[in-house]
Amino acid sequence: MKRYGLLLMILLPGVICADQAVIRHVELEQHSTSWTVSVTLQHADTGWDHYADGWRVVTADGKVLGHRTLYHPHVNEQPFTRNLSGITIPAGVNRVFVEAHDNVHGWNTERLEVNLQQAQGDGYRVKR
Repeated sequence: MKRYGLLLMILLPGVICADQAVIRHVELEQHSTSWTVSVTLQHADTGWDHYADGWRVVTADGKVLGHRTLYHPHVNEQPFTRNLSGITIPAGVNRVFVEAHDNVHGWNTERLEVNLQQAQGDGYRVKR
């Protein structure tokens, strides 16, 4: 039994520190035919070996509407916000999803749904 406890103590810190990037807030602002999307991410960046390296806006069927690459770690800036302009959301699309990515785990399966017909919702705001 002691062996298993020791094994857990050795393995558990790596699991705890290995969190995926989390979306804290999203703001979408419409500019006539395009949108600017600002995403606030939080991630336990440790440096170049493990950091949040991007986010994207997708439709319900998975079509990527915009992708923001993050080119460096944000170890001392958490959470942090970055935006992307010029995103076109097709007519008739009333909801989009924002997904976060880190260079170890890939795309987080927990994504934020944004209802474009509402001015705000849980974790997002839409400005028209």
